Amino acid sequence: MAIRQLSETLINQIAAGEVIERPASAAKELIENALDAGATRIEIATAGGGKALLRVSDNGSGMDAADLELAVRRHCTSKISETLEDIRTLGFRGEALPSIGSVARLSIASRRRDSAGGNEIAVTGGKIMHIRPAAANPGTIVEVRDLFFATPARLKFLKTEKAEAGAITEIVKRMAIAFPAVRFVLSGSDRATLEFPATGDDHLARMAQVLGKEFRDNAIALDAVREEVSLTGFAGVPTFNRGNSAHQYAFVNGRPVQDKLILSAIRGAYAETIPSGRFPVAVLSITLDPALVDVNVHPAKSDVRFRDPGLVRGLIVGAIREALARDGSRAATTGASDMLRAFRPGFQPSAERPRGGWSAETSPFRPYQPATGFAERPQASFDGLSMPTARAEPQPAAAPVAAETITRYPLGAARAQIHANYIVAQTEDGLVIVDQHAAHERLVFEAMRKALHSKRLASQVLLIPEIIDIPEEDCDRLMQHAGELAELGLAIERFGPGAIAVRETPAMLGEVDAHGLIRQLADEIAEWDTASGLSAKLEYVAATMACHGSVRSGRRLRPEEMNALLREMEVTPGSGQCNHGRPTYIELKLSDIERLFGRS
Repeated sequence: MAIRQLSETLINQIAAGEVIERPASAAKELIENALDAGATRIEIATAGGGKALLRVSDNGSGMDAADLELAVRRHCTSKISETLEDIRTLGFRGEALPSIGSVARLSIASRRRDSAGGNEIAVTGGKIMHIRPAAANPGTIVEVRDLFFATPARLKFLKTEKAEAGAITEIVKRMAIAFPAVRFVLSGSDRATLEFPATGDDHLARMAQVLGKEFRDNAIALDAVREEVSLTGFAGVPTFNRGNSAHQYAFVNGRPVQDKLILSAIRGAYAETIPSGRFPVAVLSITLDPALVDVNVHPAKSDVRFRDPGLVRGLIVGAIREALARDGSRAATTGASDMLRAFRPGFQPSAERPRGGWSAETSPFRPYQPATGFAERPQASFDGLSMPTARAEPQPAAAPVAAETITRYPLGAARAQIHANYIVAQTEDGLVIVDQHAAHERLVFEAMRKALHSKRLASQVLLIPEIIDIPEEDCDRLMQHAGELAELGLAIERFGPGAIAVRETPAMLGEVDAHGLIRQLADEIAEWDTASGLSAKLEYVAATMACHGSVRSGRRLRPEEMNALLREMEVTPGSGQCNHGRPTYIELKLSDIERLFGRS
């Protein structure tokens, strides 16, 4: 078979398969061109999910007739010259417009600011029409109709109009976060109008527009530098999380990217602070010398390659963890809202007359009583409390409570323990409810993690070693890491082919369920054991041991124990959530409580 040169139209259609995968890809390329042209206002209109119509209008620098003619030809660009070592623009390949024109009906109308009139050019299925004069405002209007009409097979692989419209919305959101000084408007017959007014240099204000006002109240600022790489942005507190990773935004030199290295670093930074199946909210902006990053990995320009990926990953993980240690222990503001929604009367009056005669329990005219919490059985636990009285007899003076006992501490002073698991504390402007098991679990874990980097943890010798029967292969795995476990204060020995003897346990854990601990450690090591051994996973082991050694639910605490737990939480990094990512406390402001009673 003879080799022959492909036609220019077919070459463009092949390129379009890489550059323009769906309407959102076309929207991304056109918005990038508008931003590179210096636009401060960009309007996007769609119809049919972008398949029937995609129009991008901007007030950028515009193009003259000569530029228009070159713009629709492959590998024609104004953004680079002879090298890829110093790319400082979003676009640079010179493929977007000819690729779109080869598979759709493309028209471009543009006018320079210093020009008296504009010009228009059209491309239909790869065929370029002659340039003609056109009335136009300064800037450029790019209109794409009937996307993929020239390659109908591609239409079969597109999703529903609603899904394609949603993908375009996501592209606009990413661009809006990256360029807060630009006003974005997204409208069309297939959607409600979405507008992001310009916020200038206030990046957090733009993030609040895109991610919601709650992000502003639950975001921690990031600002770190390592060698020639700087990281800025905001990371959400661990308890402010979502069900997917769609709320994680990353930018490299202002370019929105979806890089696996960055997403993996975010996941690693939030390890042991986010529940399984939940994802943190973060906006990261990485700035470095363009020569240290390759943005020419894929035609879509969504992936990048760093010259030193370990440096970038370490910077992200270190910066987020430092920020969480500094300010991440606070509870998410959404916790109070969820709590308020839970406070709803459970009483539902019924107008039906009860059968079988009247009774006080079923009468629709009985005194109001919520469905739970005030029945005789729940109230029985309060029998020991003195009831309020109006009698003027002298009462024993209560011990005075110093005002600073409440106001001095962020988590306040313990007032009660309910259901043998939750501590209620009074603060200066509200109250806090603490899950004692989750909170103590975090405290133990942080103490173990700190000790890991300093010295061997203190252990307590068991008077009688505990013998635990487990499969022989699990025994082998555990004994391979006996030295590393000993650093955590857990001393084990082989006791026959299918048993492990536990001789010492970490002193800080007190009484430990050795059987449950050993079996869980064996399961975890079997799941992620690698040639690198357990040394890289010691924090996971510490988290497991902390869970088995923390204050259990159902244990009654004395007031001094509760207050000691609160004070330790206030000085411990990450105490706002347990090792599994669940919140350790919820704060309810006094204004929220007053709202429950209609006083505000």
